[in-house]
Amino acid sequence: MSVAPELQRERDHLARARAELARMREQTLSLEAHGGDRVSSEFLATALHRRAQSLVDDPTSTLFFGRIDRCVDTAVTGADPAAASPGSTERWYIGRRHVADAAGDPVVIDWRAEVSTAFYRASRTAPMGVRLRRRFGIDRGTLTAYEDEHLTDPGEATGTSDILAGEIERPREGPMRDIVATIQPEQDVIVRSDVATTICVQGAPGTGKTAVGLHRAAWLLYAFRERLARAGVLVIGPNRAFLDHIGAVLPALGEVEVSHATIEELLTSVPIRGVDSVEAAVLKGDSRLADVLHRAVWSHVRLPTEALVLPRGAHKWRVPAHEVADIVQELRTRGVRYEAARQMLAHRLAHAVLLQMERAGDSPDDRVQDAVARSAVVRRYAGTVWPALEPRTVLFELLGDHDALARAADGLLVEDEQRLLRWSSVPRSRGSARWSAADAVLLDEVRDHLERTPSLGHVVLDEAQDLSPMQLRAVGRRCSTGSATVLGDIAQGTTPWATDSWASSMRHLGKPDGHIEVLDRGFRVPATVIEYAAQLLPAMAPGLGAPVSVRENPGRLDIERVASDALLDRLVSAVHDSALRPGSIGVIVADARVPDVAQALSNQGIEHGLLGADHGDVQHQVDVVPASVAKGLEFDRVVVLEPSTIAAAEPDERTGLRRLYVILTRAVSELTVLHALELPEQLAP
Repeated sequence: MSVAPELQRERDHLARARAELARMREQTLSLEAHGGDRVSSEFLATALHRRAQSLVDDPTSTLFFGRIDRCVDTAVTGADPAAASPGSTERWYIGRRHVADAAGDPVVIDWRAEVSTAFYRASRTAPMGVRLRRRFGIDRGTLTAYEDEHLTDPGEATGTSDILAGEIERPREGPMRDIVATIQPEQDVIVRSDVATTICVQGAPGTGKTAVGLHRAAWLLYAFRERLARAGVLVIGPNRAFLDHIGAVLPALGEVEVSHATIEELLTSVPIRGVDSVEAAVLKGDSRLADVLHRAVWSHVRLPTEALVLPRGAHKWRVPAHEVADIVQELRTRGVRYEAARQMLAHRLAHAVLLQMERAGDSPDDRVQDAVARSAVVRRYAGTVWPALEPRTVLFELLGDHDALARAADGLLVEDEQRLLRWSSVPRSRGSARWSAADAVLLDEVRDHLERTPSLGHVVLDEAQDLSPMQLRAVGRRCSTGSATVLGDIAQGTTPWATDSWASSMRHLGKPDGHIEVLDRGFRVPATVIEYAAQLLPAMAPGLGAPVSVRENPGRLDIERVASDALLDRLVSAVHDSALRPGSIGVIVADARVPDVAQALSNQGIEHGLLGADHGDVQHQVDVVPASVAKGLEFDRVVVLEPSTIAAAEPDERTGLRRLYVILTRAVSELTVLHALELPEQLAP
């Protein structure tokens, strides 16, 4: 089959880019790692290996997905104005990585480079110097088509991009993929926000907020590589299934050293064997507990009742109790952590002794002061005034001692709240304590009162609407000197402590000046699906605007009532028929029904994965998804079984409707709802 000359020229450029990438890799592999010593050599060898791996070509994809032709601006490029011909143009191919020729000239530009910004943001009204924007159709690593937008031609009609729409709607299987070819202008503004800026993204279902957050991390690592590589970047998600779902995005963008963790994995330092009541868990997540714990920690500092007496040689040096009390009070008001102040106390006591030595005519130096500070007498005395603490000891005493809790909570918690916190039966020891997930968050808070939590350079926090104030404080500690990208949707809050205000959440995070962005254009969820799910919004999130789908393809919605004894058979039939077409399928059911549904699919020979809060199995075409795990996932086609049962499993009606809203908006193309029970009244025909 003949190929149009222009398309063939673009294919030739792709072949050239592949050849240059192979040359870059061979050049890297030919380098020898000779450092100044063995450690340096091994470090250099590791860096070269990593570099070589990043230059491996993926034959199933292309090295570029777009092109821009820009008017040459001699003021910007530095070109000789006399040498620039009128109307001359510079051409840039935009891809996932930078590829250069042997002379160092770019063949493909990294999508994160500054010049690539125009590919995403240029428009008819603000062309940014772009004469032409070209998007490429791609099939298994081959360029199959292209579309051009002539941004400076007033006579050309403005239309939607079939290639762009096709890429968004392309069937997917396995983990989430990157969206570098489809980033929209409002998304690009967020992605390229400065490293010092904390951004909170309120994003309705299908607006791509998770992808935006991940791509922002990739852009930051590109633009501020040295700073963030040293400080570290962390992605926090709601569960392991979600992290497995998104885990391939950053490596596909060349960023393999970003850590991923659930909030539980991040904060759990003890075995979790206890379960709190909803009321107790909500209270333990209340920000007032930070003040209670602060008091509990610092209550261990005691005012001295006796003087420090230090025998040294023929002398006994004495520091009066009132002088020690002044030192203790000064250390308490310095604003440092408990442990840092405790370490200072011995040196301050030693300094007081040295002053007495000097007044007696001696000439002690720093070595004498260090020896005094390290002496057993001073350390023992300092320990009685300012004892060493361990987080579990502090919390164990607080939850098990009526009087200790009453003192720490005085004026902060009423008696009924204190009773809710106290252990009904005090464990014999810390080792036998049945710590809960909420206790683990409190332990993290105590640990930070004792010693400062190290800060990362940047944290991406997804599904942030579900975090309690105390959990948000814990995340904020990990980016106290860095920045954060906070992602979520208030309408999808499904925990009893879910936030109703991003301003409040940002305050608990320690980023009250964070910038809040709203994404309400849905690219992933089709109109029929989002309009159906949006019927729940007035009852569960009054005042929150409904998202708008901007896709031309309206998608498909099927709602079918089935006799209860035929429900599983109908589900199996629907999944079987759907699996005949390419694309992923999510079967979302109430948690309690997962075993029955999985068994029914197995009985009919339908291979499937099983997702859970602590694991993901995203390599199958069909996945059975508990309703509690569905948040943040997306599938080409979704089958939802018995919405009323899913909603009824939550502790209250509003949370139940929010859970339902989440699962109804997981479909990228088609949603099938099967039910025997009456639907919630908001969804009734």
